[in-house]
This record gives sequence, C-alpha cells and structure tokens, in this order.
Amino acid sequence: VQLQASGGGLVQAGGSLRLSCAASVPTFSALVMGWFRQAPGKEREFVAAISWGGYRKGYADSVKGRFTISRDNAEKTVYLQLSSLRPEDTAVYYCAACDSGVSGEVISDDRRYQYWGQGTQVTVSS
Repeated sequence: VQLQASGGGLVQAGGSLRLSCAASVPTFSALVMGWFRQAPGKEREFVAAISWGGYRKGYADSVKGRFTISRDNAEKTVYLQLSSLRPEDTAVYYCAACDSGVSGEVISDDRRYQYWGQGTQVTVSS
C-alpha cells in the first residue's frame, strides 16, 4: 500500500485547506483510513478517521466541528477538509491506512495503522 498526501500549504487563521490522500491498493474500500498530525516538538496525534464505507467518522475534540473527513472509494482517495484554521493547527499532516479493521469501525490509535503517507505541511499564520 502506498499513500500519497497532498494539499498542504500556508494559510491565514480562519482560512481553509483541503488535504487529499491517494492510495495505490486494490482493496481501498476495506481500509480504515485516518489522518494524524505532528507539530514541532510534539507527539503525533489523532485528527480524524473514517470507516470502510464512509458512514462512520471520528474526530479529535480539538478539530470537531472544524474539520471533515471523507472518502471516495472509486477514486481510492481520502480527504480532510480543514476549516476555521488556527495557528495551533500548524503541523505535518499524515494519512494512514489500517487493513485489520472491521466494517463500521473508526480507529484513533496510531499503533493500529500499518501504512503511512509521507506527510504534508500545514502552516497557519496568525
């Protein structure tokens, strides 16, 4: 499984960005997908996750109501819409895939994800 994340950039506080993560895998629809982020000097943290069919979604409290995760199984892509961005959202954002989940499951534990993208930088200026 290869994951290619894109869409990061520099944005002012209050702005928006849309991150994309394209997967090269035959069975994308059977992967639980997640987004994580890591700010300088901090540990990697969970941001959002989405179940196989996209019907269940989970978010970190810090982004709930501002970020939206979605997926297009036909395009083998997962998205993260970032809105109302804050300087504290500045981080490298990583997409990840878990092939051991079950239908309807969302996963926030990064130890359960087997595959990781290369990361895309999001910088929010005040």
